[in-house]
Amino acid sequence: MTLSRTQIDILVERLGIDLETIAARGLPFHTEAEELVGAGQDILNRDQRLAPIAASAWKSMRESAGADSAQLLLVSGYRSFAEQAAIVERKLERGLALDAVLAGIAPPGYSEHHSGRAVDIATPGTPPLTESFENTPAYAWLCANAARFAFTLSFPRDNPYGYCFEPWHWCHRPDAA
Repeated sequence: MTLSRTQIDILVERLGIDLETIAARGLPFHTEAEELVGAGQDILNRDQRLAPIAASAWKSMRESAGADSAQLLLVSGYRSFAEQAAIVERKLERGLALDAVLAGIAPPGYSEHHSGRAVDIATPGTPPLTESFENTPAYAWLCANAARFAFTLSFPRDNPYGYCFEPWHWCHRPDAA
């Protein structure tokens, strides 16, 4: 069940996130994808889903990278509002400060993963979801080739949204290609 914008605002506030902070950071709202298809398994052998056009582009990009000896592994794809809220809650329960949590993850309603167009990518031999991904042949390949598949790096260093540098997070943007 997709939540309304009002329900999302209530959920965000329940997590202790001030809506004014979201507005001040300029975080765009992302609706949940209406149609999802299989995008393959992630690094934990769970089935992941993406919007159809993003899934097709992801599979083509992964194959092309592999042909160039750069192995791209899927860490995550689509995430619902509820899943995003659960991730934030787990981080807060572990004792992380809200500012630290929001430096690395979007509040529910504001994650590109909701759109079904975002992928988190890893490569063998490097811990997933770490800046060390920047020093891999896979990241170099993405920087040189991802645009051919309409994928862009969402959160470079010093991005305007206040997120930490995420070399692993790429979003399919066919309108920007």
